[in-house]
Amino acid sequence: MVRTYGLTHIGLAVRNAERSLEFYREVLGVKEVFRESGQIQVVTPGNHDVIAFEENASKAGKMAGVTHFGFRLLKPTDIDAAAEAVTRAGGKVLEKGEFVPGEPYIFASDPDGYRIEIWYE
Repeated sequence: MVRTYGLTHIGLAVRNAERSLEFYREVLGVKEVFRESGQIQVVTPGNHDVIAFEENASKAGKMAGVTHFGFRLLKPTDIDAAAEAVTRAGGKVLEKGEFVPGEPYIFASDPDGYRIEIWYE
């Protein structure tokens, strides 16, 4: 076994890196940490994760074998604000509910069609 910090990085093929940056900034408050032609990398506040938005229109939004990726809320009461932020930022709420009482979730799509989960556990 090799010890790691867990899953800390994801690269997403997107149509427009700037648009992806704005969506994830509005929904999750991401901060830009790196930029070059066709690519922007961001981190979520207070964490050591990286999301890389890599412009590649022909592959954008194609999940293939990946069904979704998720972001865990700090408070369950933030689920409605998360759903509103997704819609306001140009995404779509696909599903909303509770896994068990007190553990709400939404599944949503970002502007490229990636399926994201925002939940509390």
